[in-house]
Amino acid sequence: MESIIAAAELASELSRTTVLDVRWQLGGPPGRPAYEAGHIPGAVYIDLDTELAGTPGQSGRHPLPDPEVFGAAMRAAGVGMDRDVVVYDDWQGWGAARAWWMLRWTGHPRVRVLDGGLAAWTAAGQPLETGTADPVQGNFTPAVGSMALLTADDAALLARTGVLFDARAAERYRGDVEPIDRVGGHIPGAVSAPTMENVMADGRFLPPAELLARFVDLGVKESAEVGAYCGSGVSGAHEVLALAVAGIPAALYVGSWSEWSADPDRPVATGDQPG
Repeated sequence: MESIIAAAELASELSRTTVLDVRWQLGGPPGRPAYEAGHIPGAVYIDLDTELAGTPGQSGRHPLPDPEVFGAAMRAAGVGMDRDVVVYDDWQGWGAARAWWMLRWTGHPRVRVLDGGLAAWTAAGQPLETGTADPVQGNFTPAVGSMALLTADDAALLARTGVLFDARAAERYRGDVEPIDRVGGHIPGAVSAPTMENVMADGRFLPPAELLARFVDLGVKESAEVGAYCGSGVSGAHEVLALAVAGIPAALYVGSWSEWSADPDRPVATGDQPG
């Protein structure tokens, strides 16, 4: 199944699709008020910080939630194994990508991200509704393992033996700035691949052939294992989604830089080169 869906296609499938609104911004305001002010008809709001992540700590700022807690939240949102799910947000696609990855990792077979997010929906002349949705309880039961997952040690190894992409902005990769975590820089051997370079100005993904060419230029070979990380496993999920659109399976290091940099014994590289 494709990993993304166009607004026109979603509009034609809306009556038989569970839609999740995952508005979230790094350091931004809560997404629920914006959701209540206008969302895709029938969409249910999902809070990334509380429903798509566990409690922040040594495992990072957005560690994996307990699968059973996640499953309960998804059932309450109406997610079932017998219905397609489409997720969207209104800021860079990161929150939607995290929801896509979580549902795929826990075994849902039919999840897509709305390409271009809410802006694409409204640009297509599609309607919004206000207030909140009242979904029918779903029957989703999580079964983890359908997407590849990296630990810190796995990421370190992959940076040496395969291709590990750093999805953050280039200045954070280089270590020029670090506004959030303990120290700036990147995992030694990781390749800078800012996820925002995978999309066009309107937020829609580049065509699959262009994405594939980009990742090949960055070092992906046919036999190479590929992984991605970011600051806390959110924009890294967006990178994994872009790789999926390009036809490249990839693992996600969920702990990402927030976990890696919290351990002073782990090495840090700086500058433009993988190191």
